[in-house]
Amino acid sequence: MEMVMDRVKLSRIDEELDSSEVSALCFLCCDVVTRKRQEGVRDAKDLFLRLDEKGLLENSVFLSQLLHTIGRADLLSLLETDSRRAEETDASPLLSDYRVMLYEIYQNMTQMNFEKMKFLLDGKLDKVRLEACKTALDVFGEMERKSLLSNQNLDLLHTILQELDQQLATTVLQHKQRLTQPAAPPHVSMDHQRVIDTLQPTPPSMSISETEPSYERERVYSDAHRHIEPPSPPDQTDYYTLRHKPRGLCVVFNNEIFLTGLGKRAGSDKDETTLRELFSQLGFTVKVHSNLSANEMREEVNNLSKRDFSKEDLLVVCVLSHGLKGSVYGTDEEEVWIRELTLPFRSGQAPTLAGKPKLFFIQACQGNDYQRGSVPYPPRPSQESLVQRSRLEEDAGYIQEETVPWDADFLLGMATVEEYKSFRHTSNGSIYIQELCKQLRRSAESPEMDDILSVLTRVNREVSKGVYLNHKQMPEPKYTLTKKLVLKFV
Repeated sequence: MEMVMDRVKLSRIDEELDSSEVSALCFLCCDVVTRKRQEGVRDAKDLFLRLDEKGLLENSVFLSQLLHTIGRADLLSLLETDSRRAEETDASPLLSDYRVMLYEIYQNMTQMNFEKMKFLLDGKLDKVRLEACKTALDVFGEMERKSLLSNQNLDLLHTILQELDQQLATTVLQHKQRLTQPAAPPHVSMDHQRVIDTLQPTPPSMSISETEPSYERERVYSDAHRHIEPPSPPDQTDYYTLRHKPRGLCVVFNNEIFLTGLGKRAGSDKDETTLRELFSQLGFTVKVHSNLSANEMREEVNNLSKRDFSKEDLLVVCVLSHGLKGSVYGTDEEEVWIRELTLPFRSGQAPTLAGKPKLFFIQACQGNDYQRGSVPYPPRPSQESLVQRSRLEEDAGYIQEETVPWDADFLLGMATVEEYKSFRHTSNGSIYIQELCKQLRRSAESPEMDDILSVLTRVNREVSKGVYLNHKQMPEPKYTLTKKLVLKFV
């Protein structure tokens, strides 16, 4: 958006923000507008002028991220310009995960803990300046001035928070974990249903800041921690046997280009590549089918069910496509029921798979609704109750039958619960598949014996924490597994 064109809108946003919210915005912007340049900022309008000097108001992305973070998504409607679709961009968000983390701590800190924090910092910070601090954000700023706090120097903050609130200390640990992981791509879209109403304008797409917190708890021990005998080895009868090389077959159906009404699934090639690399490392033979019609998908599945799996331990099938409740689409825009994909592999039809795990991962929308989020108590800025309606690419279709597998040893991992849409980065892959591969890789590299259900629970947690173009996503695993399945690199 052009600054000149939108001064009225920015002025309206300024009128809605109180002084504490303006202070929070200034803190979040410290990495792009120095504290020196923030001197003299009296209200949000002054801050907007500083941001415009840096070219950060050329579109609404950065300001949208700021408003999301301070819990003022209700003001996003003031940023709407026209109904034309914006050009997609792969530019990374400028809002710092480090500052968002500090803001989250500030939001969840009680007044009592704030006073304790100031007491613990007495002697480390200038006494007069410390006493002048009215909020935790002020204290964080003073710590940064004294080089006691930065994105790479979180030890003192973590030590202090351990004395105050273990959950706040965990927030710092989770951020430190994320520093060692690749950053999440910012551009998000959804796997869209049919585009047939040409008279209805398409609202602009948006890039968002998407943090990817790790919720795997870290263990912290003192140097005097006594030696504990390791637990006894697990009962192997509780686990599926994986002894063959290759472990099994991983089949990927990647439907990216459709005939007419369904939009191209940009970014699906990234999912294909990630799945291929991961399952190859896990010891699978990987086979990819690209852009198949509905009948071609059925034919490939039926042929696959006749395969001799006696020298393989399991089967994995991944479907990347558009879809609706209980179905996915072929490239001819005809539906294939998910039950049509799973039923040919029941013990009666595929006897060499009897007693072996059969995993199906479906990246597709399962309805036309947008998943909403509710604000917990106390509220956190990363979760919102207000959802702004946006048109995104959706993998959606006709609503019919239940997709729960009937027989034993099946697992069906859905990108979203029924009735709702799922999201996809247009150049970096879908939210669900990328998180699934990330968690499978982490489990494969870990000495822990994390089974597939523990992995999928972490996927649920990671994906559900995000906010994607003002909406939420909730994956859903369904299973009839009879043992634990642990996948490690071979």
